[in-house]
Amino acid sequence: MKKKILNVFKYLFFLGLGLFLVWWSLNAIPDEKWPVFKEALLTARYWVIVPVFFILSSSHLLRAIRWKILMGPLGYRPSLVNTFFAVMIGYLANLAVPRLGEVLKCTILSRYEKVPAEKLVGTIVAERAFDLISLLIIFVLALIFQYEVVFSYSRQLFAGLFASGSGNVSVTKVSVVLLIILAAIFLVRKALQRFAYTRFVIAVKRVLSGIWQGLISIKGLKQKGPFILCSAGIWLLYIGGTWLGFYATSGTAHLGLPPAISSLAFASVGMIATPGGIGAYATFMAAILERNGVPFEIGLANGNLQWLAQFIIVLLVGFICLGLLPVYNKKKIHHEKARNYSVENL
Repeated sequence: MKKKILNVFKYLFFLGLGLFLVWWSLNAIPDEKWPVFKEALLTARYWVIVPVFFILSSSHLLRAIRWKILMGPLGYRPSLVNTFFAVMIGYLANLAVPRLGEVLKCTILSRYEKVPAEKLVGTIVAERAFDLISLLIIFVLALIFQYEVVFSYSRQLFAGLFASGSGNVSVTKVSVVLLIILAAIFLVRKALQRFAYTRFVIAVKRVLSGIWQGLISIKGLKQKGPFILCSAGIWLLYIGGTWLGFYATSGTAHLGLPPAISSLAFASVGMIATPGGIGAYATFMAAILERNGVPFEIGLANGNLQWLAQFIIVLLVGFICLGLLPVYNKKKIHHEKARNYSVENL
């Protein structure tokens, strides 16, 4: 019960943060610039959502293929259809409650493909590890192509979090954060050792064991090439979708590949910061575009449109997959029974 209440408060906090960023970013537009912001939305090329729909849907399909590859060393080969359904339903659930989708993905494959959920958790962790590596690569590319833009905005964000009264980075604040992290790690380790034989700790260890098995499964990948290609393909499609998304508003249509990479890097952080990226995605993108010579209000309009396109795609495809999941598996079970019956009568 306490955990549920904590999760609710956690969700409300991050949702509140997202709504605050929406308010803050809109409030940052000067009164005389509001007509420009409205004009950018009214004259936007909304048909751009159609090709972006196929680009981002393809990236989700690659995620399903990559996840399926990760399950190979564990001895499980679920159908690609069910894996894709699980991915999209997971994204849909994340719009309501952050991280709920990760649990739901495992539950769906556990139910329909008989893959142990605790082992799937490990593959999810492995996926997130590779996504983090991929995002770091995107930041490196952004630094290569737009060093001044990325460095100046990163410094501004970091200074805002850890600034002292004089405006410089506070060593004290940074030290306190590091000490809290180290203390938390130490306390968790001690608690696991002291209560090693309680039911809760045994359950936690079982989950951690499943996570470890999922992580080490990467070593046993026979399809390392396809796995790397899928990982690269996912992020190349993200870049392509962002670049194409610039064409939606006239003030950003002239932008090229480097701003797309920089925008994706920071907008991706925004997707992590708030539920579904609400507020944060558009705000971070607008800040980067502003450093590329685009007025903040036009960048904010474009960022909101790009966020809305992703939201609609997840909502539409997610609900379709949610509806097709029981239908597909009902037919699948029927075909398997028919096939088994034919084999038995041979």
